[in-house]
Amino acid sequence: MARSWEGLKKLGSFLCAIALTQFSTNTCAKAADTVVVRFGLFTESITLAELQKAAKTRELPSSLQPYTKRLSQEQREFFLGALNTNLPLNVVTINRLLNTQIGTSILNDLATALAREDKAGVQALRAGLVLGSTAPEGLSILSFIAAYPSKRLEINVPQAFKVAGSLNTAFWRTQQFMLAIAPQLGLLTPQPLTPQVAFPFDPSQPGTAKVEILKLDLDDQKHNRKIPVDVYWSTAATPDKPVIVFSHGFGSIRTDLRYLAEHLASHGYVVAALEHPGSNATNVGSALQGKNRFVKPEEFLLRPQDISFVLDELEKLNQTANNPLAGKLATQNAMVVGYSFGGGTALAIAGAELQLERLKQRCKQNLAILSLGEAMQCIAQELPENSYQLRDNRIKGAIALNPTTSLIFGETGLSKVQVPTLVLTSSADKTTPALTEQIVGFDKIPSPKWLVGVVGGTHLSVKDPSTTQDQKGKPNTPISGGEVVNEKAADVRKLVKALTLSFAAQLTPEAKNYAVFLTSDYVNSTSTPAFPFRLITEIPPNAMAVVKEYVGNN
Repeated sequence: MARSWEGLKKLGSFLCAIALTQFSTNTCAKAADTVVVRFGLFTESITLAELQKAAKTRELPSSLQPYTKRLSQEQREFFLGALNTNLPLNVVTINRLLNTQIGTSILNDLATALAREDKAGVQALRAGLVLGSTAPEGLSILSFIAAYPSKRLEINVPQAFKVAGSLNTAFWRTQQFMLAIAPQLGLLTPQPLTPQVAFPFDPSQPGTAKVEILKLDLDDQKHNRKIPVDVYWSTAATPDKPVIVFSHGFGSIRTDLRYLAEHLASHGYVVAALEHPGSNATNVGSALQGKNRFVKPEEFLLRPQDISFVLDELEKLNQTANNPLAGKLATQNAMVVGYSFGGGTALAIAGAELQLERLKQRCKQNLAILSLGEAMQCIAQELPENSYQLRDNRIKGAIALNPTTSLIFGETGLSKVQVPTLVLTSSADKTTPALTEQIVGFDKIPSPKWLVGVVGGTHLSVKDPSTTQDQKGKPNTPISGGEVVNEKAADVRKLVKALTLSFAAQLTPEAKNYAVFLTSDYVNSTSTPAFPFRLITEIPPNAMAVVKEYVGNN
C-alpha cells in the first residue's frame, strides 16, 4: 500500500477531486457541456468550455466569482490543479475497478449528491468515468464531464458537502486525537526536549562494516510463487544477531527500506528484503493493464507464509558449505520489519490472529468514509474462514511501520501477538491513519511494546527516497498527496534507523547497551522543528478516553 495503490489510489484521488472541486469549492460538476450547482431553490450554471479555459489559463471562471471569492488561495490552487490532472488508467482498468464491491459502494455514496429525476446517478457516474478514460489525454475531470451521459450535470451542494465531509473520516479523527493529547505529550512545542540522561553513542550512525548484497530468486513450489530476495550482509555478521526480514507495502518493491537494510547490515545484521509477488509493483502494473486483480484475498495469508518460506531457504544457506553466509544466519532467532501492508503482515507472523467476522459486516456498509488502508483490508472479506493464525515461532520481535490493523485483526486478534513489538505511527498519514490503524490497535498488543509517534510525518515519510520520486507534483486530496518525503523526511529515516538497530539489539548480548535508545528521553531528544517525536509504552488515560470515544462512535 505504499508507493502505489496506484490504481485504487489514483481512482480514489480522482473521485475525491471531483467531490472537492465540485463540492467544497462551491462550484461544481458539469454535464456534457453544462454544470448546474444547486443550493436549495437557487442554481448557478457554468459551461464545460469555461472550465477548459480555466484549466489552460489557470484562472477561475468569472461567472463563478460570487462563489470563488470566498475560497482560500490553497483551495483555488487545488481546484485548478485538479482540472489539469490526468490519470493513466485505461478503460479496462477503470471498468474493473468500478465493478468491485468497493468501487460500487463509493459510487453509490457519491451519486447521492447528483440531482437526477431518473435516479440513475450511479450508472451515470460509472459511464462518465469509463467513457472519460477513452479520451486521448486520458481520464480527467474534464473528460469525465464531457463524457457524462446527460446534457446537464446537476449537483446538490448541501448533500455534496455532506459526502465530501465524510471522506476519510479516520484521518480527520486522527487530527482531533492529536490535538486532544498534544498538551500532555508536549506536541505543541516542537523544540527538542532536554534529555534526562546522557547517551553513550549515536545508533543512527552507520557501522564500520562494508555492506554487500546477495540476490536470490526463490521458488516456492508449494504456493506457486517466485520470490526475489535481496540479502544485505557484511563480514561482521555473526550468529548471535537475529536475521531480519523486511516486508514491503502494497504495490511496492523490496527496496522500500533499502537505507534501513544497509544501516543494519553495516552493524553486522543480516537483512532479507523479500518481494511479495501477489502485491508488489509488478502485480499492480499488470492489474492496471487489466491482466489480473490488484490483490487477491488470499494474499493476506500468503504474505506471512512468504516470510516463513524465506526463513526456510535461509536456513538451507546457513548449512551450505562455501556459501558466504554459512554459519552466520540465526533463523531461529529472527525478527520482522514491515511497512504499511507489510506492517500488518509483520504483526500476523508475530502472532496476531486474523479475525474477519466484524470485517465482513463492516465492509458491506458505507465504504466512501473509509481510508485507503481500511478499504484495502475489505478485500479479505472474500476469505472463506473467519479466523486465521499465521504465527511463525522463529519470529522473536516485530516492528510495524504505519501498519494496517483496524479491521483485519478484529476485536482481540492483536492480543495474541507473542513477541516484543514496536509500532511507528505518523500523525498526517492519510493512507493508514494513525488513530484507526495504529493507536487503537496498539492498546490491544501485550507488553513489552513501544508506540513511536512522528508528528507531521506522512505515510511515505519512512520510505527510501529512491521509491518516492513519483510524489513530486501530485495533487493533495483528502485521501492522498501532500506526502513529506525525500530530504524533507531525512529526520524521520534517521529515527527509524536508530530505533530499529536498538530494537534488534534486544535479541543479542548487546541488549543493555541499546536499551536506553528505546526510551521517551531518547526519542524526545531527537525531535526537530519539523518533526516532534514521541515514544510511549502505554496510551495515557486522557488520550485513551479519546480513543474510546472514537471506538464508541464507530
